[in-house]
Amino acid sequence: MCAWRRFPLIHEIDTWPWLEGLARHAGKPVELGNVPDAELDRLTAYGFDGVWLMGVWQRSPRGREIALAHPDLQAPYRAALSDFEPRDVVGSPYAVYGYEVEESLGGNEGLAALRERLARRGLSILLDFVPNHVALDHPWTRSHPERILQGTREDLVTRPSDFFAADGGRVFAHGRDPYFPGWSDTAQLDYRRREIRNAMAEVLLGIAARCDGVRCDMAMLLLQDVFCRTWGGVFDEPGEEFWPGAIARVKAAFPAFLLVGEVYWNLEDRLQRQGFDYVYDKRLYDDLLADDAVSIRHRLGAERDAQDRLVHFVENHDERRAAECLGADRSPGAATLALGLPGMRLTHEGQLEGRRVQVPIQLGRWPDEPVDSVVADHYRRLFAALSHPVFCDGDWRLLEPRPAWDGNPSHDRFVAYRWQLGEDRRVAVANLSSHRGQCLLPLDLEGLSGCRWRLKDLLGDAQYPRDGDELIGRGLYLDLPGYGCHLFEVAPHPGAA
Repeated sequence: MCAWRRFPLIHEIDTWPWLEGLARHAGKPVELGNVPDAELDRLTAYGFDGVWLMGVWQRSPRGREIALAHPDLQAPYRAALSDFEPRDVVGSPYAVYGYEVEESLGGNEGLAALRERLARRGLSILLDFVPNHVALDHPWTRSHPERILQGTREDLVTRPSDFFAADGGRVFAHGRDPYFPGWSDTAQLDYRRREIRNAMAEVLLGIAARCDGVRCDMAMLLLQDVFCRTWGGVFDEPGEEFWPGAIARVKAAFPAFLLVGEVYWNLEDRLQRQGFDYVYDKRLYDDLLADDAVSIRHRLGAERDAQDRLVHFVENHDERRAAECLGADRSPGAATLALGLPGMRLTHEGQLEGRRVQVPIQLGRWPDEPVDSVVADHYRRLFAALSHPVFCDGDWRLLEPRPAWDGNPSHDRFVAYRWQLGEDRRVAVANLSSHRGQCLLPLDLEGLSGCRWRLKDLLGDAQYPRDGDELIGRGLYLDLPGYGCHLFEVAPHPGAA
């Protein structure tokens, strides 16, 4: 197992279409165990700390049938693949039939071989843990039906989207969250029972033996109050939450193991306190989509301690493609701000090439899309900059933009922060507005006074000489076009005394 950096950079890969694309390019089958060296070298060159192989576990045969016939998915399938065929549907990776690697993807042996090859390159592997539910035809529905949340015949009539009839006459619940109907390819686990909590903790331990970390799907659904709000009833051990005990068991066996929680509904702090290393920061993502610089600055300033354990992103498999929803103008600034923050930095396969088609997770193939050279060049420059130790080991602080002159409110559109590690200094700034804006940005950096400095934009070619005392006092004057951004290296000006 590779040692994790303080603020790791993780790349999510949708495993099934990734391998299918590699196979098409190679003209021969590609599985986890024989991924070409050139592909592993490509991932290594970006500077990732690890890859999240999303969707390696056995998928449900019944779930594939449901995914193939689901009326609401037919249009998204055809929107993603102009030449869509039924064989492209492989089923949802979140309707897990068993925590063994799909044989068609290379099986457990293929995963172990890939893990070893990635470790030699300094990369770790994260896998999925789907704790809330299993596939509706999971073996437990027959061998351990008491582990599945059960309903009545009346529930089938009054709540048909939340319950289903299983073999043997039993009625089981579909997995769901409290705000939406059930997921029709899943069966809800009954976390009110000690037996299922112990069983799922054992599942998590088994996963931990095969990888370096997990991303825990919809982790907040297991909180007792959330579970009871969704399903009613009472826990056999009120107050004994699942996550603290399960995480403690994993950490005791694998101290360096990383646990990442998908968390929403302002429950991030609770899950952090229950032991997660990192949890999703969906609020930052939403604020970036809304161009809400004021909200971003407020949260970054008020929740400084929490930032170190949040997952920042502008794209993942649940969200629209960044190149599509943010566009060419907004993407560079949003990605620079999000991925330069303290915490885990998460990217998604295709994001770095500017892919615009969001592919349903039930499909096993991606469409061919051309590489956007402008997007690719931006990420190349950004990752080269973020590879410097200052972004992991340095001191981070939010900067407060000021009006460039009286009566000019455009400073409120800016978000900026700085990093410092000894003599290494970096400043990130973006205008989160479609309109040109100006601000004065006092640089809260040590050692600036009495010297001349060069501000070199690591995302472009611009360089600016500035006086250190002016940078501290009046501040750096910025005049940026709509959605403009900089990532400055602040270094002594050549020839300065």
